[in-house]
Formats: sequence, C-alpha cells, structure tokens
Amino acid sequence: MSVVENVVLHLPEPLRSLALKHRELLKFAVVGGTCFVIDTAIFIGLKSIVLTEHPVTAKIIATLVATIVSYVLNREWSFKTRGGRERRHEAALFFLVNGIGIVLNSAPLWVSRYLLDLQEPNISRVGEEVADFVSAQIVGTLIGMAFRWYGYKRWVFPNADARPRRVTRAYDLPEEDEQALGHS
Repeated sequence: MSVVENVVLHLPEPLRSLALKHRELLKFAVVGGTCFVIDTAIFIGLKSIVLTEHPVTAKIIATLVATIVSYVLNREWSFKTRGGRERRHEAALFFLVNGIGIVLNSAPLWVSRYLLDLQEPNISRVGEEVADFVSAQIVGTLIGMAFRWYGYKRWVFPNADARPRRVTRAYDLPEEDEQALGHS
C-alpha cells in the first residue's frame, strides 16, 4: 500500500470523501510540492554558487528542471486518466503552458530585483535573500501553479477518462465502485 493510499484510507469522513472527490487536485499538489523542493534546491544552489549575479537565470534553469519532472509525474500519476491528444501534441502543449508558467513564475523576482531594486547595496544581503525567496519561491510559485492547474485541465489533458483507468488501489476506484465497497 502506498503512502498516499494509506493516508487517504485513514482519513475520517467527510475528509476521505472530499479527498477522493478531488484526488486529481491532491495529486497535482503532491507533484507540485515535490517539484517545489526540486526547484528551490536548484534555485538556491545555482544562485548561491554558480549564478550569483544572475538570479533570474538561476530561477529559469531551476524551473525548467522541475518542469521536466513535473511532466512525467503529472502525466503518469496526477492526470493519468486524462488525455485526448497524441503524446507529442500533449507534450508540446505541456511545455508551452509551462513556458508561460516560467514567465509568470519568474516575473515577481524580476519585479523585486529590477523594478523595486530590492538588492544590495539598496538593502542588506539578508533583505535581498528574503525578497528573492518570497518573490520567486512564494509569490511566483503560487501564480505559476494557478495558471498551470488551469492550463493542464483546459488544454493539455482536456478529456477526463480518455485513457483507461487501471485500478490498483482502493482510492483509484470510480466513485460508484467505492460506494459498492462501503468506502463512502
């Protein structure tokens, strides 16, 4: 039994029903959390060691790596029953949506650094680091995440149940099957 399945099955009602009803969103959030950690680690590493004078470039590279991981995880887990497009078309749309997401994700950092001039010598090094983190990793990520959720469901994976559902876990059953098993 996977960790996610174990957590979902042990949730009290009505949380279990809510989690099952919005399983796609929850899976998207888990993938997003995983990619957030990847993005943050790469961003901080690049910005601290390699691209110290180019934080926006560091952010773009970090987001690109996280995007590749995100495609695989979202396609094979979060939206595994969605589709309706050829894989090449789907991948192209995914990366187009994420290209726009990268711009939206990086824009708050650019505004912070270059419009608001929140960098040394105008503010302290600690202030610069906090401004970079909040603008890139909090504000940018929230804006990018909202756009990606909409874009994936609207354009990339538009048709629910386009791919057959392989039932391997109790929480993957369609709602009517869950009720038959007494899970609702």
